Amino acid sequence: MDAMISFSNSKCLVTFLLIIVLTITNCGEAKGRELQESNTLFIRSSCSSTTYPKLCYTSLVKHAAFIQTNPVLLTGTALNITLSSAKTTSADMTTMARSRGMGAREVAAMQDCVEVLADSVEQLRKSIGEMSHLRTSNFEMTMSDVQTWVSAALTDDTTCTDGFQETAVAGDVKTAVRGRIVGVAQLTSNALALINQLANSHA
Repeated sequence: MDAMISFSNSKCLVTFLLIIVLTITNCGEAKGRELQESNTLFIRSSCSSTTYPKLCYTSLVKHAAFIQTNPVLLTGTALNITLSSAKTTSADMTTMARSRGMGAREVAAMQDCVEVLADSVEQLRKSIGEMSHLRTSNFEMTMSDVQTWVSAALTDDTTCTDGFQETAVAGDVKTAVRGRIVGVAQLTSNALALINQLANSHA
């Protein structure tokens, strides 16, 4: 009889513990969903005032867990994504310029654009480096420098886009490359908008 009572008590204890574990698990999952929703809402809201909000959101939402609701991390991530795109586009254009079947004028046009993109990459690198030293004590000066550099990078992107449109590069190649450059310019524009948001939040 005592053994049966003990067994019954053990079953009750196990059941009770399972209920606690399941409750904690469900609460944890619910909390995780709430945090994820909060993070994505923050990104969507921040991107709404950029020039290309859909591109802004899709490029950043995959990093929501890292960004959370931190505007500095949001801006830094946008800059790093833009830098990566600019570097990849520049490298691809360099490779295309070396390919066979492209005339001297076409190669020259590609190389001119690559040089302009290199300036853009450098400006973005400087901006990212400066953001890593952002403090309350140097906020205004740092943000002013970053705004200047990213604005210069956007000018470089636009110069490349406009100049490439007037080159003698074959139609299909021109369309493909120009599309990539426009993509970099749009990411740069969005990053600048987020930088301006961050700067204005401390004005």
